[in-house]
Amino acid sequence: MASSEEDGTNGGASEASEEKEATGRRRRLGFLATAWLTFYNIAMTAGWLVLAIAMVRFYMEKGTHRGLYKSIQKTLKFFQTFALLEIVHCLIGIVPTSVLVTGVQVSSRIFMVWLVTHSIKPVQNEESVVLFLVSWTVTEITRYSFYTFSLLDHLPYFIKWARYNFFIILYPVGVAGELLTIYAALPYVKKTGMFSIRLPNKYNVSFDYYYFLLITMASYIPLFPQLYFHMLRQRRKVLHGEVIIEKDD
Repeated sequence: MASSEEDGTNGGASEASEEKEATGRRRRLGFLATAWLTFYNIAMTAGWLVLAIAMVRFYMEKGTHRGLYKSIQKTLKFFQTFALLEIVHCLIGIVPTSVLVTGVQVSSRIFMVWLVTHSIKPVQNEESVVLFLVSWTVTEITRYSFYTFSLLDHLPYFIKWARYNFFIILYPVGVAGELLTIYAALPYVKKTGMFSIRLPNKYNVSFDYYYFLLITMASYIPLFPQLYFHMLRQRRKVLHGEVIIEKDD
């Protein structure tokens, strides 16, 4: 799910619920790995800050959201695609996080950027696009700042607080924006048949992108509550020191 705020699926560090774990984690990673992850998180923080500033400037100058996506799309595409490195970090073991979970989170963002908003131009001026753009931007600035300071062993309490509180609003807003954007794309996809493969063909295979989008929307129903309540449990553990016992499925 593209707007997920789950803990531990980042490209910069493992789950960091306790600041005192940072030193031991860094020793395990090694100097080069820690240096690279620190650079990566600083770069991503800066990138999303640039995106945020560009969005604010556009709205102040134009007074409308129309044309916003077009004005920031290159920056958005670059930094969101750059996040594919987070899967590599898991694969090579410098971040002890599930490759599958990280892959789903990153690929869902890539899907929204390239296969929905970029490819289906009629939806680019939808208000729902602004919803997920604002949610993603604030989320990522907070998230990458959190991991940067954690790696440097100097995590300000406000960053920690923001990491485990902002998602309460941002996550549902982002998910709503994504779903509404996909919904707005459905008529165009159905009319044009884009990305669809019709029978007959020499491979005897068919694919309907319209129904694929419907299935994608339906997948939010089981995934959203699980990820959201997982973050709420992490919030209680980190901010209030509660011991959370996860039940096996």
